[in-house]
Amino acid sequence: MSRLSPGSRNQLVLLAVVVAGALAAFWWLRGSTHDLVIVNGRVMDPETGLDATRNVGITGGTIVAVSEEALEGRDTIDATGLVVAPGFIDLHSHGQDSVSERFQALDGVTTALEMEIGVYPVAAWYASREGRTLLNFGATVSHPNARTKLLAGIDVGHQPTLPPGVNESMGSDLIYEELDEVQVAELALLMEGGLEEGGLGYGFGITYTPGASRTEIIDLFESAAANDVPVYVHLRAADEGGNLGPFQEVIANAAATGVSLHIVHLNSSADESAMDAVGLVRGAAEHGLDVTTEAYPYTASSTFIESALFDPWEGLDDSEYQRLQWPGQAERLNTETFRRYREQGGWVVIHGRREETNEWIVAQPDVIAASDGIPFRFLSVHPRGAGTFARILGHYSRDRGVISLMDALAKMTILPARRVEGAAPVMARKGRVQEGADADLALFDPETVLDMADYDDPDAPSHGFMHVLVRGTPVVRDGGLVEGTYPGQAIRREGSAPIS
Repeated sequence: MSRLSPGSRNQLVLLAVVVAGALAAFWWLRGSTHDLVIVNGRVMDPETGLDATRNVGITGGTIVAVSEEALEGRDTIDATGLVVAPGFIDLHSHGQDSVSERFQALDGVTTALEMEIGVYPVAAWYASREGRTLLNFGATVSHPNARTKLLAGIDVGHQPTLPPGVNESMGSDLIYEELDEVQVAELALLMEGGLEEGGLGYGFGITYTPGASRTEIIDLFESAAANDVPVYVHLRAADEGGNLGPFQEVIANAAATGVSLHIVHLNSSADESAMDAVGLVRGAAEHGLDVTTEAYPYTASSTFIESALFDPWEGLDDSEYQRLQWPGQAERLNTETFRRYREQGGWVVIHGRREETNEWIVAQPDVIAASDGIPFRFLSVHPRGAGTFARILGHYSRDRGVISLMDALAKMTILPARRVEGAAPVMARKGRVQEGADADLALFDPETVLDMADYDDPDAPSHGFMHVLVRGTPVVRDGGLVEGTYPGQAIRREGSAPIS
């Protein structure tokens, strides 16, 4: 039998002391007077399945007690009649600004991530947000923005009025330019640099960059796989084979490269092929691929009318434009207004999905809830930025009964947390109401929670969220926003350089 060297024995003793000290500190905190105690709430934790009346003790931004026993606290929230749930994690929040954060906080969101289009440069964006946010924040490395840097030398960053990259990256002729092999390699290096600065993966808006060849995309998927980060993808526009072809492209790429793949807004990408698209995602997962998807609970989508998405709409009949609604106007577009607004530029609402399809998507427990909300600072276009999570909880779970409350909560808490925690292990402390988890919590009245925003009034805040905590700090208290507090935490890739 081999013996440990004196050095090894000393290391083991030191480790035991550290672990014992940490455990002692935790249990001391658990039994002491807490910073904040939530009393008599219906605690619902989707990961463990806990659904029971409990008291929750919070100290130093961490949940240190979930107990049937009475707890002492310097501050107390009476949660009688309220659900105490993990704060919601929105993977698809373009509204990375102070106004949008306020609407999202009132919709139960505690972590808002820009994972679809992402940002570039990455370090500068994180630095601009540090210490200035209500909510936890983070982003992927932006493929369209890094592409613009390569082709034009422009640092897009993150637009204050539109989703990142729209003005410079996705509204110019650069989007149609195809890269050669050398340029694709250079682009991969730029994006890998963004990972070193904290990017949580690669973000693609492939439909907005039609010049990006299939070779370019799979090469960048290989880069992401080599760096062990996921890709978040807005698919290409539907081809002659219908809506499923773009799904098949990226799933095949994931199979070939081994990359973790997240497909954004399945509802608008698949449209009436949603059941088949969900089947593709599930089939890929059943065969060992790491593939997930998301949706928002609305029958209409929205994007900017000058984008490449609308190139195939040129020359259609008047009747086809009836699906399009200009914000603030009740009437739908026609040939003349489509051309005028396309030249002018701006956001448009795209109607057309059947409510039956929408309801079916919401009912799927493995389809993550994500808003695709755009910035409210200068734009009021679509209700999803203000009402996504309350709509699922109130309209679809309580009123329509298409999904249980626990499954609905899982779609907006533990599932998105797990999607991100591979790149950012700090997310293993979020999306949970458990001892040792971050105190990111949403307290709401299950009988009254409801979205108030609609297409005529897209910036009406949700109703029913009485308290929302970010790392133990209330950002919503007694149904109103708490002013002058910025507890948001940067969610960054593990091992990335410090924010400077």
